[in-house]
Amino acid sequence: MRKLDTIIRDYHWGSRTALAELRGAPSPSPAPEAELWVGAHPDDPSRLRDCGVPLDRYLAANPAGLLGPGSLAAFGPRLPFLLKVLAVDAPLSLQVHPDREQAATGYAERGYRDDRAKPEVLVALTEFATLAGFRAPAATAALLDGLAVPGLAPVRAAVAAGEVGEALRLALTGTTGGLVAEVAAAAARAPALAHVAELAEVYPGDPGVVAALLLDAVVLRPGQAVYVGPGVPHAHLRGVGVELMVNSDNVLRAGLTTKEVDVPAVLSVVDTRCGPAAVLAGEVDGPLRTYPTPDPEFRLHEARPGAVLPGGGPQLLLCVNGSVVVRRGGDEVVLAAGESAFLPHDEDAAQLAGEGRAFWAAVNLGA
Repeated sequence: MRKLDTIIRDYHWGSRTALAELRGAPSPSPAPEAELWVGAHPDDPSRLRDCGVPLDRYLAANPAGLLGPGSLAAFGPRLPFLLKVLAVDAPLSLQVHPDREQAATGYAERGYRDDRAKPEVLVALTEFATLAGFRAPAATAALLDGLAVPGLAPVRAAVAAGEVGEALRLALTGTTGGLVAEVAAAAARAPALAHVAELAEVYPGDPGVVAALLLDAVVLRPGQAVYVGPGVPHAHLRGVGVELMVNSDNVLRAGLTTKEVDVPAVLSVVDTRCGPAAVLAGEVDGPLRTYPTPDPEFRLHEARPGAVLPGGGPQLLLCVNGSVVVRRGGDEVVLAAGESAFLPHDEDAAQLAGEGRAFWAAVNLGA
């Protein structure tokens, strides 16, 4: 087992307190801190604390021994998942991720960042607000009727006809700044749409504000999770959560951002059948709470002292409060809040002790 130094990514939507306080660092931080990365993505790999070697380079030196035969055969000589903590103080972009086939084609032909899909599951550490998946058409039609904004008539007609993809296309390509302002004014009078009014304040004139009317608004309680599969449109709004995903940074943005937007690409991969994203309570088995997802690359668990972490395949462990002790064989690693460790492939189980709480990421080869 190897203790890791993790990476902090600074984006404008991040928090100046959440990740600093998680790590016991001075708070507020000098700049917004948005994401804590634990993993081996080549853009920002964690490093082995005792020697500074990047985790991706460490794995490349002995993929069979460190990843194990099952993970190596299924996913190649790389860590298949990436673990993060998100600290969201301002809305993220409206975005979607391609599936495996779309990602491979997009990487070869359209310059996508990775050749892999990016399904993900996020567990709330605090109350966490997000837009994820399409609201039921009848509910969306009623919501649009209540706003009473004439310029939304084409979008409303598409929704009523069950053509959610066409409604999204109209929202993203047929929306003017004036219509966004009308929507913002109407949303400000509707308490259930306070998030839409906020989006319009942050991104005035952005068509993503209108597209947000089509999405399901979810507020997760601590311990609840949301699963975002390929093609599911989403935009995180606020809160702190632990997120596990395929080891990919494939993001296609539709709006609500100052970064590059590619509406045609978004429309080509969005899953208009997806409905609201799945909210998970987790399956409790003693000190383990598991958040099941259909992806073979990853499985996320909340782990408390007394948990037994079965061996087999690569694993990551991140402590989120207090401290935990991880023991396997004759090895022992102590993690304080904000610290993490890589557990290489081993058939022996690890035991968790201490007085804290951690999140455990492993492969899900039975999926």
